[in-house]
Amino acid sequence: MKTNPEATLPPPPPLKGGGVEDLLLEIGTEEIPARFIPRALEDLAASARASLEARRLTHGEVSTFGTPRRLVLAVRGIVAQQPDLASEVTGPPARAAYGPDGVLTKAGAGFAKGQGVDPKDLYVKATPKGEYLAAIRREAGRPAAAILREELPGWILGLRFQKSMRWGDGDLRFVRPLHWVLALFGGEVLEFDLDGLKSGHRSRGHRFLAPGEFEVRDLADYLVKIRAAMVIVDPSERRDSIRRQVEEAGRATGGAAVVDVELLEHVTNLVEWPVAVCGGFEPEFLAVPAEVLVTAMRSHQKYFTVVDAAGKLLPWFITISNMQSADMGQIRAGNERVLRARLSDARFFWEEDLKIPLRGRVAGLGSVVYQEKLGTYLEKVERVKELARWLARESDGATEQDAERAAFLCKADLVTGMVGEFPELQGVMGRHYALHAGEKPAVAEALLEAYLPRFAGDALPQSALGAIISVADRMDTICGIFGIGMAPTGSEDPHALRRHTLAVINILAERAWPIHLRSLVEFAILALSGKHTSPPEQLRAGVLEFFRGRIENLHTAGGAPVDVVRAVLSAGFDRLPEVRRRIDALDEIRRREDFAPLAVTFKRVANIVPPGFEGEVDAALCTDPVERDLAQAATAARADVDALVLGRDYRGALGRIAELRPVVDRFFDGVMVLADDPKVRDNRLALLAAVAALFANLADFKQLGA
Repeated sequence: MKTNPEATLPPPPPLKGGGVEDLLLEIGTEEIPARFIPRALEDLAASARASLEARRLTHGEVSTFGTPRRLVLAVRGIVAQQPDLASEVTGPPARAAYGPDGVLTKAGAGFAKGQGVDPKDLYVKATPKGEYLAAIRREAGRPAAAILREELPGWILGLRFQKSMRWGDGDLRFVRPLHWVLALFGGEVLEFDLDGLKSGHRSRGHRFLAPGEFEVRDLADYLVKIRAAMVIVDPSERRDSIRRQVEEAGRATGGAAVVDVELLEHVTNLVEWPVAVCGGFEPEFLAVPAEVLVTAMRSHQKYFTVVDAAGKLLPWFITISNMQSADMGQIRAGNERVLRARLSDARFFWEEDLKIPLRGRVAGLGSVVYQEKLGTYLEKVERVKELARWLARESDGATEQDAERAAFLCKADLVTGMVGEFPELQGVMGRHYALHAGEKPAVAEALLEAYLPRFAGDALPQSALGAIISVADRMDTICGIFGIGMAPTGSEDPHALRRHTLAVINILAERAWPIHLRSLVEFAILALSGKHTSPPEQLRAGVLEFFRGRIENLHTAGGAPVDVVRAVLSAGFDRLPEVRRRIDALDEIRRREDFAPLAVTFKRVANIVPPGFEGEVDAALCTDPVERDLAQAATAARADVDALVLGRDYRGALGRIAELRPVVDRFFDGVMVLADDPKVRDNRLALLAAVAALFANLADFKQLGA
């Protein structure tokens, strides 16, 4: 029996053959939708890194490139040979592995055979659980090329897209049909098969400008030849080229191109060889609101717009062609023709919509279903009107008349021809049509701001009236959808209730209206009377808990400690403007050196007072000096804390409460709180309840970590 209690793994042997090689993978496809490309490249790089690490293949830089027709991965400096692996494995207990004569038992011999080691190389290892049979198992490294042949198909087929497809008679699914796969390692083809498509050493150029195949030797050769084949494979280079060309074209018109970042990113993934083409449209189209023209050009045609020094739209556009033609005039004329038709439709809708005042369209909402169980948009408007009047009254932010008028009109543009053609212009067109019909400017502006914020990070309504309509509309949606049992579950949120809830939270926090969230929820539920299927109390609790979750996520994402946020929310979150101040105050006091004993003291206070306990302190029963001291200190602190909270000085309030710790500690040390005499016991609990009441509306100390 060989014992080796100090056994360690041997150092890894030198690599066989040595050296490193570059990997090049190109997946050639039909045109991939632009929005899918960035995520696909990220996932491809992540798969490569994870796979190479798992297979013990060290490597250098991992790069990805992509165009609509190809996803490219380049990994530099992959070790050519996987290193040998040596690992210690333990087997059966030593007493079961060897017989009395020191000869391996059947269990010991079986362990050696299973690990592929010579019995003479076994040893006994001392562990905390006793002595066990052990061995060093060695696994010879394999050539990296052999491993990559096995791994690459998984990297490709492991890519996940929102939509995938099958083609031909095969079973393979991918975002678009595959046409070729280039796979080289150290200049040699990594041969594998994807449902009949074999990997090789050939790539293809631009579909129209250089459609032929060409052979590739290695990564350096590929980068030279793909450029010669009229493909800029690096998205960052294409993006820079597009920006530069668009800006130059804008200056050539005498104006300035509006280089929208989102549009720039999208267009970058629409082309392989970008060429900017500047076109124009008839100035008379500028009579249509600029937002309509911009939407038609940017969202529908993917054109960049041009403005003058004052930011006013000019009758020019810039498109990015995927072609370099001897006669770029034809491409310009074709784009102008398409845009002219689109703008003509927009002008028609604008002129037709103006024939009926916006107020005259409200009745039409009665034929548009908002939600099957919640009724039509006209019914929703009536509920929003009630909520808007209540909010105006409670916030004193606008007159009830203006709030009712804005709520009455807030959905009217949904039945206009323009919004039917351009749904993204909801609210925008409502504002234009309201102004044209002679509505108050504040009411018209509120119709636009009712949709703010549209997404995370978007601007909040700037006017109080706009904020009122935005909150009223969203609260009706939130409580309505909860009321018919369609609350979000997991990642599913088809009605965007999380976004609506965060919008309400941010608006109320910024506005600092004297509105209680509980009252707002209750009024929204009342306005839904007859529509919701849940009992009002249950519905209110569910909605408030949903708000609580969003508030917690919002503040923890902003860097506040989780336990601090939960401690504050557990003490109440009815006044949203104050939540952030209370969180900051508690976080600050938590950083004090004496916080740990302070937290212990107040947790003890909170834990010892029974839930729902009510009782008044009887001074006559405070016979012990520590009782009298605590009663006097709590009474004095009450007045100070109330004044500080009234002035929203939560740091000061918590600091004042913290001053009670020595008195509370002496109380706990000096008397038995749960005395045998029920009158004395209740009086002492009443003393502690008075202390607990000081911080009850600020934070729940039981939620705080040590």
